[in-house]
Amino acid sequence: MKSYRILIVDDDINMRTMLSTAIGRMAAGYRILEADSGEKACDLLKEEEVDLILSDMKMAGMSGVELLRKIRDDGSTTPFIIVTAYGTIENAVEAMRLGATDYLEKGETTMLKALEIKVIKCLQIKEIQDENKALREEQFKRYSYVGKNRAMDEINKLVITVAQSNSTVLITGESGTGKELIARGIHLNSKRNRLPFIKINCAAMPDTLIESELFGHEKGSFTGALRKTRGKFELADGGTILLDEIGEMPLMTQAKLLRVLQEKEINKIGAELPIPVDVRIVATTNRELKSEIAKGKFREDLYFRLNVIPIHLPPLRQRKDDIPLLVDHFIRTFNEENGLMVTGIADNALKALKEYDWAGNVRELENAIERAVVLTRTGILQPEVFTLTESLRTGGTNAIVPGTTIAEMEKQLIYKTLEYYKNNKTKVAEILGISIRTLRNKLNEYEGVAIENDVEDSLPQ
Repeated sequence: MKSYRILIVDDDINMRTMLSTAIGRMAAGYRILEADSGEKACDLLKEEEVDLILSDMKMAGMSGVELLRKIRDDGSTTPFIIVTAYGTIENAVEAMRLGATDYLEKGETTMLKALEIKVIKCLQIKEIQDENKALREEQFKRYSYVGKNRAMDEINKLVITVAQSNSTVLITGESGTGKELIARGIHLNSKRNRLPFIKINCAAMPDTLIESELFGHEKGSFTGALRKTRGKFELADGGTILLDEIGEMPLMTQAKLLRVLQEKEINKIGAELPIPVDVRIVATTNRELKSEIAKGKFREDLYFRLNVIPIHLPPLRQRKDDIPLLVDHFIRTFNEENGLMVTGIADNALKALKEYDWAGNVRELENAIERAVVLTRTGILQPEVFTLTESLRTGGTNAIVPGTTIAEMEKQLIYKTLEYYKNNKTKVAEILGISIRTLRNKLNEYEGVAIENDVEDSLPQ
């Protein structure tokens, strides 16, 4: 049976003894701790972790309510039962408002029976809290950078620090470097982690719909608005919103986003009054926003509002020493997900992976390892199990002919990548580090390159 530690705080020794004896009889797994004042309880809690606190409301010195407030201000969510004398229920209700889990009335005839019910309920709450904490820790492991590179270590430390504030964060880096992973890590380590994490991809949203998606709309506010709809900001209230590929956001929407940052309120399309929102904003981009500002495509004032805490993620080609660690991490991950027993990777296969430049960065490497783990028929990943392009097999870019223009190289790269990924434009845009909109514009520029059919799901994502 699981052991639970229960702290009883009361300056009346008779009441402490009665509660301690009653709780001790409930189950053999209950370990009772006692303190005769709120101050001593605080000292004890610095040394011991407990699963439940029962405290008298009125004590000499620090009251039970003051103890509760101190514990909650310190960030503890430990279940707390306030014990109150008959006729002070109003005070108990106030304690509940301040964060008490329940209250127990001393004068009631069925006090001991009520005590057992309330203790069991609070310990069940504690179990749920512990399960949720373990889940969040497991999620953070998934959303933490893997690697021994010094820059990655600094980024992981920065995520922990940044998470404690409400400041806006701008995460930059090439496609596939893990910008969303960092954004989720910030959310999971913040006080908002029990509230929503909402993502919107600005590059994938048509200009005509993005405002409605972000801020919502009233019924009948435009053609096709058949019902009232809450936007992403409303859905994320109290939590975190990720504005993915912020550099693709239309200028008109940028102006409205700036107002949200300034006023902490949104204007739903068709609504008369603004709606206050409490949302932490994290934005990501693979573009150089200062260059976009110079071109008139991005608002400078919005940039300064977003760039309060900048985090830049280096491409995988600049930290190739991390590839063995990443490969090992992904092998373990996909073994667990698929119930497989791949034990490692052959030296020549790892050498090929380290020699490749990984245009799609960590995401491309992750996809390659997932395919290899699922498709291999041996316990060791061999070179032939990877669906490698010729450049990956040779580990270089020797196919480039001196004298070729950059524009022609770009065109060839887009063609070759489209061919390799069977015209899956979504996948190609992801691998090349550009938006689907940019890819379509490039294809429209090239004479006679119209692709008859889009294949969006021909490969595992």
